[in-house]
Order: sequence, then structure tokens, then C-alpha cells
Amino acid sequence: MSLANKRRLSYRLDLLPVILPFHRRAKNVLKIGDLVYYGPQPEYYGIGEVVQTSEKVCVVDFRGTGLLGIHKDEMLSNYLIPIHRLNLSKVLKSK
Repeated sequence: MSLANKRRLSYRLDLLPVILPFHRRAKNVLKIGDLVYYGPQPEYYGIGEVVQTSEKVCVVDFRGTGLLGIHKDEMLSNYLIPIHRLNLSKVLKSK
């Protein structure tokens, strides 16, 4: 059984553009409180909030919004894409 059949997401994460790591748009300066998603596969992690940052690593609280149900994870900031910079607010409002 695939992950898509197990759980229905509350957001249309399939509308988020896939951005591979180390792409020019993936080099972002993130701060606490930014809404972000995991660029290569947004539907697996979902949308999260940056809760802690260091030089290249961020702790993100995904609150189980993705297919994998992950709540908090530590990632390199090159893998995270801020939603406000891509003007993706329409994705958050649609269901």
C-alpha cells in the first residue's frame, strides 16, 4: 500500500514546486517563525515552522502535516524552501 492511500493531507502539497537541494532558490537565510517545506519532496514532510536555527542547520516543527507524520526534524537549510518568498499563500488556502 502506498503512502498516499494511507493518509489524506489537509493541504494540497502536490501544488508546491519541487526544488532540488543546492538549487539557487534553495539557498535561503531562514529565521525562527518562517513557514517552510522540504524542497525535494514536499508531500512527505509537509509544511513546517522553523523553531531553531544555527549556521546551516534548522530545526523544523512539521506538526505531522505530511505523509510521513513527522513532527520535528533537523535539516540543512539548503533543503528548506520558505513559503512566503515563493508567494505560495494560495496553496495554503486551497483544499
